[in-house]
Amino acid sequence: MVNIMSKKQTTLEKSPSKTKEEVIKEAKRIEESTLFSSKKHFVTSDFWLVFHYILGVPIVVLSAIAGLSILSKFDQNKTLSGILALIVTALSALMTFFNPNERASSHKNFGNSYDALCNNVRIFRTIDCRKEKSEDVLTEKLKYYSEQKDRLNSDAPQTPWFAYPIAKRGIEKGEADYIVDKVV
Repeated sequence: MVNIMSKKQTTLEKSPSKTKEEVIKEAKRIEESTLFSSKKHFVTSDFWLVFHYILGVPIVVLSAIAGLSILSKFDQNKTLSGILALIVTALSALMTFFNPNERASSHKNFGNSYDALCNNVRIFRTIDCRKEKSEDVLTEKLKYYSEQKDRLNSDAPQTPWFAYPIAKRGIEKGEADYIVDKVV
């Protein structure tokens, strides 16, 4: 007589169902997508922050020089003052038009939102999907994360063409890796 108990699988030996495997695969897709999106927005945020300083510092310096040259006693400095005032006006108009500080902040916020979703999906994939939960619960949670990603995608400002290759290069270099995940 065959021992039925020896044929029974334990929880640790139980292989995941096809549905659970698909949930895990889709979670990995969302995780990868949000990783690239967060990195892209962080790259774009850095770009706009640099742009803010490129415009802002000359505005401050040239404004000070223009102000001092107006107070100068020499007549030839009036032309210099006028030219500097025109340059400051043009740079200030560009600063107002592009609003780089606001753009940097917006992209940083979206980068953080994508990063938070990426973290939540990673925890879902590595912990929640490994627990004994019904496939329906896992599927609903996955749909929720997918909807969050779709909402972020529709609300997020567009990133420039160069942000993705820079983000990809950084990710491939390991900038998004955790030491704990590295195989020794």
